[in-house]
Amino acid sequence: MPTIKLKAFTLLERVREQSPVIHHLTNWVTIYDCAQVVKVLGASPVMAHAQEEVEEMVQLASALVLNIGTLTVQLVEAMKIAARAANAKGIPVVLDVCGAGATSFRDRTCFELLDEARIDLIKGNASEVARISGAQVRTKGVDAAPVEIDLEEVALSLALRRKCTVVITGPEDLVVDGSRRFVVKNGHPLMSRVVGTGCMVASVIGTFAAVEPDLALAAAAGLICFNVAAELAAELSPGPGSFKVKLFDCLDALDEPTLAELRRVSG
Repeated sequence: MPTIKLKAFTLLERVREQSPVIHHLTNWVTIYDCAQVVKVLGASPVMAHAQEEVEEMVQLASALVLNIGTLTVQLVEAMKIAARAANAKGIPVVLDVCGAGATSFRDRTCFELLDEARIDLIKGNASEVARISGAQVRTKGVDAAPVEIDLEEVALSLALRRKCTVVITGPEDLVVDGSRRFVVKNGHPLMSRVVGTGCMVASVIGTFAAVEPDLALAAAAGLICFNVAAELAAELSPGPGSFKVKLFDCLDALDEPTLAELRRVSG
């Protein structure tokens, strides 16, 4: 099997060639940025939330991304409809557990989605994923809180129990699918000072999952591309405002030699 180091640019090229539709029911705070990052990668974003159309929209898509960042009761029901339709079609479902551990509503929504549909990939920061794994931790709104447990053990336990791939984002990003692990060590501290980079990561992962059935490989490849672009953008940016603009530019300009030189990943 090709290693992740050899596959990252291959999958990016596949996205650019196939331009898959990525259907989102996502965070209204970051919805534009999620759409934009998918478009920059070369795919086609659609942001359809209404219960009346989500099932039909899924039929056009190659992946579904759910993000619980700005929940309503109506949106939760639409997510369930969309996830079941995605399961029936056989396309991957990514769940960004944004803010899990902050309120009981968010926690309950995550568990309902996981119980009532097949979620193929769970993504969150350390405290969010720990909460979904069953740990008694709290999250600071949508920001990570300190977690004094073994994150690799948490990810592995959740992946095995839910039969899915788990991504824990942080200074180093961890991808676990029950039998393998990848650690992506690229990235830059400016990412944590821009609202929406975490939500964009879920969209990037969904985009790569749309063209690669090996979801751990897809997630790691997407993280490598996004995080390398962030490093390049940081070199050109005096602060978070310009960084966000440059992030899109650098992601659009990614090429194979740049990824080969800068990627830092184990697994």
